[in-house]
Amino acid sequence: MTERVDCVVIGAGVVGLAVARTLAMKGREVIVLEAEDAIGTITSSRNSEVIHAGVYYPTGSLKARMCVRGNRMLHAYCDARAIPYANCTKLIVATEPEEVDGLKGIQAKAGENGCRLDWMSGAEARALEPALRCEAALHSPTTSIIDSHALMVSLQGELEDAGGMVAFLSPVQSGLAMDDGRVRLNVGGAEPMTLDAATVVNCAGLGAQEVSRRIERLNPATVPPLHYCKGNYFTMTGKAPFERLIYPMPTAASLGLHYTRDMAGQGRFGPDVEWIETLDYSVDEHRAEKFYGAIRRYWPDLKDGQLTASYSGIRPKIQAKGEPAHDFDIQGPARTGHAGYVALYGIESPGLTSCLAIADHVSEMLS
Repeated sequence: MTERVDCVVIGAGVVGLAVARTLAMKGREVIVLEAEDAIGTITSSRNSEVIHAGVYYPTGSLKARMCVRGNRMLHAYCDARAIPYANCTKLIVATEPEEVDGLKGIQAKAGENGCRLDWMSGAEARALEPALRCEAALHSPTTSIIDSHALMVSLQGELEDAGGMVAFLSPVQSGLAMDDGRVRLNVGGAEPMTLDAATVVNCAGLGAQEVSRRIERLNPATVPPLHYCKGNYFTMTGKAPFERLIYPMPTAASLGLHYTRDMAGQGRFGPDVEWIETLDYSVDEHRAEKFYGAIRRYWPDLKDGQLTASYSGIRPKIQAKGEPAHDFDIQGPARTGHAGYVALYGIESPGLTSCLAIADHVSEMLS
């Protein structure tokens, strides 16, 4: 039996929930299909939980526009709904004299993106954070940390209040892009079903490419490659050394081994960059050796044995190791080639920050 439905969102991570909520609040009948047994159990629960300001991304890119707008939207959303977050702010630091010019370049890029960063000398930064070692720093006043699970619970609740629903343990097994613009999805689980949807939005994260490849008559050339880039995190024993988040100069694949903390005040470092071939969330304790060296560049008082392997996340990269960073790839019907199909690929950081802005962007594509 095939059931005709209005809109299906695939994936109940933070972006999928935000997209589903926005569409439901605009009058669409929305079903979210989630292969796992709960919301946000994969990429959305394995990150730094930082509300980014929009500092690093190329001017005019989706990452820049979605992050800067999403930062404002997410802070307002949390304020209106009492979702826990802390506006702890962030320092981006140059630890060597030769990095100072790069720091100035970051400030210029941020300004082009409409993001404020305040210049600080090394002495001024150390006045704020006495444990810090740096030559100069940029202060980001709009960087925060958030309880991402509370955010996702709120998004799910508002989706359901607007008449939408989440179907757990419901993996998409196959599908068909039909001539009339609709998409037929064959859904597995304890009670398999077939859904005939007017609109499908693929927010499956690490599984987005595979979902698209399972839908017959979609153009495979529109599906970008997927590369797994693991980020490992280590927690620390003892009192947290900093009140603010501390970020070193970014690398090609990440924002560097930064210091952040959770809402309970537990300090942690990461993520690093580990390119892998298969999904594997284990954390190799031996990677701590590289962590110690990188962290001591800005926190020289870190003691041996103070780091403990914690958790990891995997970035759904659409560029390979050594290639330049790619933008979000959000494909509306004009690019997927099918009237009823929208696909989101490469939604890595700043995906959490951008979730509400991405939701509006997808909604506009479908209006």
